[in-house]
Amino acid sequence: MQDTNQKPPVHLDALIAAFQKKDIAAFEHLYQMYAESMCGAIHYIVKNEKDAQDICQEVFMKIWDNAETYDHSKGRFFTWILSIARNAAIDRIRSKAYKNRKQTISSHTLHNYADHRAYQVESKLDTQGMESLMKSLSEKCRQTIILFYLKGYTQKEVSEELRIPLGTVKTRNRSALLKLRRAVEGRVLTINNLTVD
Repeated sequence: MQDTNQKPPVHLDALIAAFQKKDIAAFEHLYQMYAESMCGAIHYIVKNEKDAQDICQEVFMKIWDNAETYDHSKGRFFTWILSIARNAAIDRIRSKAYKNRKQTISSHTLHNYADHRAYQVESKLDTQGMESLMKSLSEKCRQTIILFYLKGYTQKEVSEELRIPLGTVKTRNRSALLKLRRAVEGRVLTINNLTVD
């Protein structure tokens, strides 16, 4: 027997268009689709649960405030959000690094130990969404994404680190992002509680 109350899946383009018009329901739907992956990516960089959650909330507030700046002709929505998340996480690390320089060596060591222990305990729980997406990539593409998006390397630095041509880095990056986008967009089909007018 078919459930007549079940709403049909929402097409991503229509959802993004509604979000850009400041539709709260569309924003909530996009949050439901992308938050787990973005928080996982942020946590991978900052290695601290509280910071990752804080940054993730800031990222979604930023995309809400800047919804009109997303331009589909310049890239996919997933890539746009991932770029904002990555930059926010790297900014936080740089900020913490600056503050940590002012601390004594012993307190810096204690801070790193506490972060490391928290990361060991929480990492499996906090990065499951991102890990499941990353597992869909080949090892070569995964290396490129980790270095570029999660560790903050430039494409040139990735090329030097992996000892591969810059063009290969760019190709792997595009290929990996396409696969990740498809995996995330596949979630649209499983979240059927929103209609877009």
